[in-house]
Amino acid sequence: MESKVAIAALAALAQTTRLETFRLLVKSEPDGIPAGELARMVDIPQNTMSAHLATLSRAGIVKSERRSRSIIYRADLEGFRELTLFLLKDCCGGNAELCAPLIADLTPCCLPETGRA
Repeated sequence: MESKVAIAALAALAQTTRLETFRLLVKSEPDGIPAGELARMVDIPQNTMSAHLATLSRAGIVKSERRSRSIIYRADLEGFRELTLFLLKDCCGGNAELCAPLIADLTPCCLPETGRA
């Protein structure tokens, strides 16, 4: 990831409504949330939410898809992964002992279960 792209993503998240929206979208994975419902959840006008969603989309951390008459928004987890990896590149100078607590904290809360039939 280039610095310009990372800066755009961080700038997009550096606003209260957009950060709250992104967090709601992450919680709703993999289903996503319609734009109108997001606006109601955050209690802002739909046109304002559209502007925020456009900013998050341009930053590469939110994606959308049309389903019938609705546009469903989802967190772009791959884009967010790339941003996180960019921030953690060369973590602790490669010292695994220093990085272990950070990596443990970043371990997803909902790891897939193994051994399912």
